[in-house]
Amino acid sequence: MTFDDIYIEYYQRCFLFAKSYLHDEMQSKDIASEAMITLWSTMKTEEVKNIRAFLMTVVKNQALNYLRNEHLRMEARENILDDELYELDFRISSLDSSDPNQLFSEEIIDIVNRTLNELPEKTRGAFMMSRYENKSMKEIAESLNVTVKGVDYHIGKALQALRKNLKDYLYTLLFF
Repeated sequence: MTFDDIYIEYYQRCFLFAKSYLHDEMQSKDIASEAMITLWSTMKTEEVKNIRAFLMTVVKNQALNYLRNEHLRMEARENILDDELYELDFRISSLDSSDPNQLFSEEIIDIVNRTLNELPEKTRGAFMMSRYENKSMKEIAESLNVTVKGVDYHIGKALQALRKNLKDYLYTLLFF
């Protein structure tokens, strides 16, 4: 029996057998062709008594290998998707639970505190008594032992430093 005879008689059966399990026409054609080549190579070195059984066994084994590899690929893809989904869920819950106003406020408070700590003691004291303790200019002047004009100067200096350090937030603050 020639290779052409074997091919004509068995190729279609091998292809259909593979396709019935793989549901992939191109892969089924490849497996049927590989089975034919394996049969022909084996026939050169040894006698094959039942060609049909030999071919079906080769097709079965190659189809099983393909399906097992496909299964492993899908599991790996699923694990990657699970990791990506977990990370996405974490980002969603993190963003959902964050309060932009609170984050924004904390950032501004931090900048204000750092700016005030960098100011000279009298300037910082005048500003804090004015804004945080609601003291009058006269009370602040007496407390710091400076003139009312001196208090005005120190508060102006503090406001200028705050404006400079909060410049990126000033426009945003207008909208809130």
